[in-house]
Amino acid sequence: MANRQRRRRRPGGPAQVTAKLTIPFVGEISGTWEPADAERSAAWELYLELVTRVSVEELDPDEGFLREALSSLYTFFNTTREILRRYGPDVAPPLAPGHVSFGVLAVTVLNRVLRPLLASWHPRLTAYESQRPEGHDPVAWEREWEHAGALRERIGEVRQTLVSLARTLQEVADVSDLIDLPTPRSSGAGYPPPQVRGVLTVQGREIALGGRRFGLAA
Repeated sequence: MANRQRRRRRPGGPAQVTAKLTIPFVGEISGTWEPADAERSAAWELYLELVTRVSVEELDPDEGFLREALSSLYTFFNTTREILRRYGPDVAPPLAPGHVSFGVLAVTVLNRVLRPLLASWHPRLTAYESQRPEGHDPVAWEREWEHAGALRERIGEVRQTLVSLARTLQEVADVSDLIDLPTPRSSGAGYPPPQVRGVLTVQGREIALGGRRFGLAA
């Protein structure tokens, strides 16, 4: 059978969307976005960054690690700047009143949402972490912090903004929902599930899966 080459998907999507972001303690920014192809490509890259980070995952009161969440937001800050640099002026064209662009939304989130959070809370958490006694569990120590609840709440507010940004980027990039993915249902028959057992075969080697070793036949 002849090999079929998969065609590269060209940027596509709606010609116009309404973007709306709620900025904690500031207000709301909204406007019409008429994305160019460069903005659609940049939107996909930033969307992918958002949905693969803890930045859009809700931190339950007794779960999650605040340091991990802050570190993820810090690296997202730098990645967003890299995307802006890579695509250049094409993602930040001159705009008529009431319109927004990828550049406007991205920089607004960086300067009005992430920067205040990181500038205030990163040094405070670092100072507290430096006082952790030797041998003390870092997660337990973090949860003993008197300001842990306040930081968790602040991260939750920022998360809402990032989720709304991700939804707008999803619409512009014209891709499926990668945020609210379906939860896999347990088969109740152990791990790995029956349909996976015994089918992991590659070139006579072995791999480990779930603590068990599987022989791999040619």
